[in-house]
Order: sequence, then structure tokens, then C-alpha cells
Amino acid sequence: MNDPHIWWYLSRASAVIGWALMTLSVVWGILLSTRVMRQIDNPAWLQDLHRYFGGAAIVMVAVHMVTLMLDGWLHLSLAELLVPFTSHFKPLPLALGVTAFYLLVAVQGTSLLMRYLPRRFWKVVHYSSYASLILVSFHAAFSGTDVGTSWYRIVSILLILLAMLAVLLRLVATKREARNSTGRHTDAAAPVRPTPASTGTRTMQVTAVTRVADGVLGIRLVPAPQRAAGRDASASAAELLPTWQPGAHITVHLPNGLERQYSLCGDPAERSHLDIAVLQTELSRGGSEWIHANVEPGLMLEVSDPLNHFELEPAAAYLFIAGGIGITPIMGMIESLPARRDWKLVYLGRSRLTMAFLGELLRRYPDRVEVFARDEQLVQPEARDLLRGTLGDFAAQADVYCCGPESLMQAVAEIVPRQRMHFERFVAVERESAQEPQAVTVTCARSDVTFDVEAGESILDALENNGMPILGSCRTGVCGTCEVRVMAGTPDHLDSVMADDEKDSLRVMYPCVSRATSPDLVLDI
Repeated sequence: MNDPHIWWYLSRASAVIGWALMTLSVVWGILLSTRVMRQIDNPAWLQDLHRYFGGAAIVMVAVHMVTLMLDGWLHLSLAELLVPFTSHFKPLPLALGVTAFYLLVAVQGTSLLMRYLPRRFWKVVHYSSYASLILVSFHAAFSGTDVGTSWYRIVSILLILLAMLAVLLRLVATKREARNSTGRHTDAAAPVRPTPASTGTRTMQVTAVTRVADGVLGIRLVPAPQRAAGRDASASAAELLPTWQPGAHITVHLPNGLERQYSLCGDPAERSHLDIAVLQTELSRGGSEWIHANVEPGLMLEVSDPLNHFELEPAAAYLFIAGGIGITPIMGMIESLPARRDWKLVYLGRSRLTMAFLGELLRRYPDRVEVFARDEQLVQPEARDLLRGTLGDFAAQADVYCCGPESLMQAVAEIVPRQRMHFERFVAVERESAQEPQAVTVTCARSDVTFDVEAGESILDALENNGMPILGSCRTGVCGTCEVRVMAGTPDHLDSVMADDEKDSLRVMYPCVSRATSPDLVLDI
């Protein structure tokens, strides 16, 4: 460290590595958004790598800035490195680099907080990574001491070409998606309605209704054609659907006033339509019964954007366990995994005729799918006994994703360690508070509104009655639509969305059924 040139060497190395990492982060983000790398590995793993590149780039840029201060030849102060145009050494190129650094920090910071930020705001900030990469390129060209060397030229040209090719790929993919979406079904006879003004809800049109099993309808939804002023619907701009990850569900607002949640069961890479499957239950509360009786191609439905509390996380191997209509979120997970990923599906149902997508699964993955139809069993075993004899060594190493009846999930929970267990419920578990219901004072920090909620009143109802911008759907503590961040106070979790310790670590609650053990709650609304 006594060599006076050591800081110069470290500054050069960290600058080039930081530039390369920034380029990789942007390129990786483009590849993820266009789904080019979908067949290479697990989407969650790809996203983690994207975030790693961005975080590592910030670290290397910070190292670059520190070594510039320690370089005895430049004599740059901290203020010169943090405030644009204050440097005595090449003020314009350094100002470009400082601005690029701030943009990079903003992109990375909003990525960590994206679940708390408006989607549109997050996207605007995220797209500034392109500007950051351009600024860095000019900064490197006009301030680097190695600009004239052959190796520096080669590295610079490769990084710039890589970024240009990735951006070109993004533009081509966007145009292709828009063209495919424009060319899809448009029924001139179908009623055309504008997209509703409420955030996160859109009008969608049913384009296909198929029977995927006895008592199960497969329904395809596409964005409803928009009627632009002075133009007909077919000429209006195509609409791409929001990106979604395996395990996500949507809320369908039925014309009879009911709202029902259905898991997405299609390919997450497809952004022109959404696929759901609806089981007609014997004790229907009106939702599935109405859908089976009335849904047909051309029908317009209001649909909320996808939510996900059943995300597919990185793992070496996956064991999927589906009971009946619980196969729907599992289908999206299977679609997103590459062929070389190690996974197995255990599918249970009343009979093969009632098991949705069974024929397709057996045709495509005959060696990965194990079927248990109840009507084929001479002796009806308990679910836990059946699973104990089936899962074997695979369950000891795989992450387990289970969706189906509560009895099935309880049986799986008795076998699989909690840290490897992932599940989603369609029906809320009956939960009782450990204490008597009590009144609570709720403060909405962003709105600066405070009000009292009586012991027998739903906090969600009270929020809505006081004009707070919060959405509710199932109102039974299972869909997660009404999620809100807790800033102070202690929630009394009575929902079934996720484990209580996970909610506490995320500092969120679901006020449709949950209450508080503290006399006051401060919510981020």
C-alpha cells in the first residue's frame, strides 16, 4: 500500500469492473423483460442475479470514488466527487459520472422498495438505468487515463455494443408483442367499453371458453379493444398486460356484484392474454355458478391486475403437490421452469375426469407426474399416509409447493419442514384471536387522518368509510388484495395469506379480518 500508484491501479480496475457490471445489469434486465432467458433457468434466480449485478456495480463505483480521493496525483475531495461540476479535474466528464452514480443508486433503491411504490413511478426510475449507462460511457471516454490504449478501446467497444444489442432486442420484442396483440381476436359485435379509471383494474374480453375437465372451465381473457376518438376499435393501440410471476392470481369482478380470485394457469411469458380455470363447486356462493352459466366468448369482465403471495423461489429441486383445482397455480410454475430443472408433480383428485390439465401434463411430462385418483383406490388412505409412501427421498431435498384442500396442506405440513414448505389457500382458515376484540385507534400516516375502529368493526370497512385509498376483495383474509404496511403498533393477524412471522418481518397486515393487540395502529396510507 506504500506504492503511490496503488490507488491509481485500483481506481482503473474498479471503474472498468463497475462499468461492466452496470452493463450486465441493464442487459440482464432487458433479457428478463423480453423473457429470452426463460428456458435457461428459474425466473427467480435470474432476477436475483439481475439485482446482484446492480448492487455489485454500486459497490465498485463506490470503490472507484474512494480510490480517486486517495490518489495523491488527483487530490479530489469528497465534495468534488459528490457534487457535479465542482471538480478541478475535468469537471464535465466527472459530473456525468456523478450523475450516473446517483441514477444507479435510485434504480437500485427503488428496486428494493418496489412493493411499496406506485408501479408507474418505479418503471420511470428503472428506465433511467439506460441514461445512466449512456452517461457512464461518455464519462469513461473523456476522463479515463487509458482511453488511447488498445485494451481500453476493445473493452469499451464490447460493452457499448452489448448494451446497444440488448436495447435493440428490447425494441424488436416490444414491436412483435404489440403486433401479435393487435392481430388477435376483435369482435365488432361485442360491446366495447373503456378501461376503468380505477387503478389496477382493466376491462377484459373473454375470447375462449373450453372444458378442461368435468366441472372445470378454462377461460382466456384479453384486453378489451379500446375505442379511440375518431378511430374505430380495431385501429386503437394494442395493450400489453402487466408482467406476472408463477403463483399469481387475479380478481374477477362479476356482473352480479361478486368478486372472485382465480390463479393464473398459463405461461407467464405470454403478455397478450390471461388464462384461468374455474371449478363449479357444489356449494357455490354464486361465483362459480354464475361463471359456468353465463361466461361465453365476447363477454366483458372487469379484472384486477395480478397479485402474488405464492411466488416461485430459487431452489435446486421442486416438488409440486396439487389437489383438484389446486393445479392452476402449479401450471404456471411448471411452464416457467426449463427442461433441465429437477421437479416432480404429485396430482391428487376425485377422478381423472375431474382433474384439469391432466391429459396435457401426462403427455408432456410422463416421467415427472404421479397421479392419484380417489376412484381408482380400492382402499381410501389418509392423505398423510399416501404422501409418506409417495414423496420419499425427493421431498427431503426439494422445496415443496402445495395448493389444494386444507386437509391436504395440513398433511403435507406434517411431513415437510416449514422452511421448505410453500402453500396457497383458496379458502381462509378459521382463526380466533387470543384476546377479546377491542377498539383500536387507526392513524393513516400519509393522509394525516385518525379515527377509531369499534371492537366489532372491520378495520378495512373503517378505512373505506373514512375515504382511504385501499382496495378490498375477498374480505375473508385469503386473497391479499387489502395488504397495507404497518408503521407502528402490533397487528393481530387473523388472515390466511402467509405465515404470521413473514408478515411481521415485512411489516404488513390484511385489515379485512385482522385487528390489533395494541391500542393504536399507524398505517402507511
